[in-house]
Amino acid sequence: MRTVPLGPTGQQVPNVVAGLMRISDKTDEQIRELVDTARGAGIDFFDHADIYGTEPHQCERRFAEAMQLSSSERAELTIQTKCGIVREGPYFDFSYEHIIESVEGSLRALETDYIDVLLLHRPDALVEPDEVARAFDELESAGKVRAFGVSNHTPRQIDLLRTSVRQPIVANQVQLSITHAPIIAQGIAANMAGVEQSQVLDGGGLVEYSRINDITLQAWSPFQSGFFTGVFLGSSDYPELNAVIDRLAAQYEVDAMAIATAWITRHPAGMQVVLGTTTPERVAAAAAGSDIPLTRAEWYELTRAAGHRVP
Repeated sequence: MRTVPLGPTGQQVPNVVAGLMRISDKTDEQIRELVDTARGAGIDFFDHADIYGTEPHQCERRFAEAMQLSSSERAELTIQTKCGIVREGPYFDFSYEHIIESVEGSLRALETDYIDVLLLHRPDALVEPDEVARAFDELESAGKVRAFGVSNHTPRQIDLLRTSVRQPIVANQVQLSITHAPIIAQGIAANMAGVEQSQVLDGGGLVEYSRINDITLQAWSPFQSGFFTGVFLGSSDYPELNAVIDRLAAQYEVDAMAIATAWITRHPAGMQVVLGTTTPERVAAAAAGSDIPLTRAEWYELTRAAGHRVP
């Protein structure tokens, strides 16, 4: 398992992450098997959020109940969680009170004294950077959160936070797959008149901004064709792409999922791939793409086959 820097923290983390948003209905044994398989593949980084499950903090709680981690076992893991989405309304809340309340709930559910990484989960249009800064300062000084990041934020939204927040933003979790890749595809077709792909979205330059500012990009839904529209692997909607994936999978002697992972981990930005599957075999198959050395020609062939304009 190849590792990448976690922002400017100096910590090296695996470039594949186990996402645990779908474990609420799993048994203790199934959760332990999933975690053990991930760890066997070199993944010691686990992604949560306060809203995962059918009730607040449910998946965090199920993880703790199943794992019953000792303090030394806990220290071997990087546990990340997120806050800011309120499903029943007001939908997004980055207020000081909500951030503190959410983190306290996560700490109780996870049965831990600290969270390694806390992400703000999607942007809050009503954000007050001073309130976020106050919450981050309090959580950091109390030793309850060690590093802070965001999810689905644009460069300018991050800059706004940084007007008050003094801690480095170490990560930004964004949707990214071979077929859903506007943050990469825009740059490939930049300044090409009449090409929709060349349109600047979300302020543009998110990948470059992250590299310049030492922000680790985390790719969620790495196998989804769009916004929860189904996977592209094996889909009849992407015959050319799957033909290339299958050929490379045979060449590298891995599962097709590993090639989809490798397309992301090959990028020099040092991204992390967040897996959402709860099937241990799929976790192992996808993790095999961590350090597959795709050539430039192979990477661009996959990009073109996914329908992105490669001039």
